[in-house]
Amino acid sequence: MGTVFSFDVRGAGSGAGAARTRAALDAAVCWLHRVDEVFSTFLPDSQISRLARDELALSRCDPDVWEVLRLCEDAERLSDGWFSARYDMENDGGSAFDPTGLVKGWAVERAARMLVSAGAESVCLNGGGDIQLHGGPWRIGISDPHHPGGLAAIVQAHDELAVATSGPAERGCHILDPNTGEPPVTDLASVTVVCPGLTDADAWATAAYAMGGDRARAWLEQLPDAEGFAVTSDGGTWQTSGFGRYTA
Repeated sequence: MGTVFSFDVRGAGSGAGAARTRAALDAAVCWLHRVDEVFSTFLPDSQISRLARDELALSRCDPDVWEVLRLCEDAERLSDGWFSARYDMENDGGSAFDPTGLVKGWAVERAARMLVSAGAESVCLNGGGDIQLHGGPWRIGISDPHHPGGLAAIVQAHDELAVATSGPAERGCHILDPNTGEPPVTDLASVTVVCPGLTDADAWATAAYAMGGDRARAWLEQLPDAEGFAVTSDGGTWQTSGFGRYTA
């Protein structure tokens, strides 16, 4: 997926328990590679790339493609269109499916559950800065987009929690306003969303950054089981009303 993944797995036990956790870890790594093979927009032979070229019918795709398509449609509906997995095709005026704003979080969330199901007591799976947590305690730093290596806040977790951040600080401007197809005009340098699952956190952070400012804050306030923290372009910060219960 063009980024680095790290696993921190604790409380696996010994003997048969450790063997189950090791097998689950191997399976989780294989799963992440499989997701890349199916969903990458950079690999010409991925199912997503073949869909875009009309070389593969949706009906012939892996069931996981159908699941991610449904999740993306749900995210688009809940965000009033600010999250979108569709992009315009320059040549024929049609649109293609690009789920990269959601699929990494979905893949990481499922990989972490593999380890928990195998008996691991605490899991921290970090996929390019988007993190799924189980157990704990864990302390997760939110990067300061204005000061590389610095932290804008620290999230503390003792149970299931996901932390996802969107913004241009690490990868440049890769998020587009779905209404214009251009980089969003925003007063935000980054948006972080915390909620139980990384599928949602990943999509919500992307949508909130695209919305910008007051619209993002109001929208995050009304999302169930989700809280947000933002760093603005001028170095200020804001957070939703319930975010404080996660800060250390």
